[in-house]
Amino acid sequence: MRIAFVGAVEGSRVAFDALVEAGMTPSLLVTLAADASTRHSDFVDLSGPAHAAGVSVHLTKNINAPDTVAWLEQGRPDLTLVIGWSQICRTEFRSVARLGSVGFHPAPLPRFRGRAVIPWTIIANEKETGSTFFRLDEGVDSGPVILQKLFAVAQDETARSLYEKHKQALREMTPLVVSAIARDNSVGVAQDDSLASYCAKRSADDGSIDWTQPAETILRFVRAVGDPYPGAFTVGEGRKIVVDKARMFAERGRYIGLTGQVQAHTDSGFAVLCGDGATIEVTSWRGARPKIHAKLVSA
Repeated sequence: MRIAFVGAVEGSRVAFDALVEAGMTPSLLVTLAADASTRHSDFVDLSGPAHAAGVSVHLTKNINAPDTVAWLEQGRPDLTLVIGWSQICRTEFRSVARLGSVGFHPAPLPRFRGRAVIPWTIIANEKETGSTFFRLDEGVDSGPVILQKLFAVAQDETARSLYEKHKQALREMTPLVVSAIARDNSVGVAQDDSLASYCAKRSADDGSIDWTQPAETILRFVRAVGDPYPGAFTVGEGRKIVVDKARMFAERGRYIGLTGQVQAHTDSGFAVLCGDGATIEVTSWRGARPKIHAKLVSA
């Protein structure tokens, strides 16, 4: 089977390698041009591994560009896999491959369609999530489900740890999906649109910490938007501080002060009063440590 592989992030590399290891090396690779790599904070250059595996490579910024579609048509793929790409695939692109186009989404479709799914999963305090392979259609993550794996979201889940769970799922599922389609191209179960939910796009600016929120909400937010994403941040004494790790420090009533105010310096960092009166300790950050009683604010 001639596979066209589309992707440009960490998960893309895992899926690509899984195919190579399974003897299903793609024939074609479409990936991001280097000058567009900032589009993804988890960008991975797949050109090197592709060339090493003898795979033809096409660089693009737009998956639906006429030259990209024409290049794929010349390659005559049987199946297109889109794993780690941030654009909607239009009809012209989807119709190139004989067996159609298949996408991957790090969510239990039909729930959590859309963008920035890993951060939103943690922010929403979900207890379970999943990895899904599905047929690409004209909608947003709305095509028939080919294969789905569900798993728990840990109480202390971080964006990185959840990302790693999805990468493991990709490693296991990608060859299975290709094999299933090779056996029966009709495989796939229609999604129930009445159960669908949609995640909004996030940008680096959305990482601003709202100190009026309860301590547990802020801690969950810090975990949700960190590595491999830009991170949670605040502004103290006119300077940006990126908060990489934090933990509960003191219950409500231990410190009396202003919301967002630094209440103490600790051996590990500094303690900040949250909106519910509880205090969290920032233990890993980028930027200068703010002074005691400095007021931290949203950007």
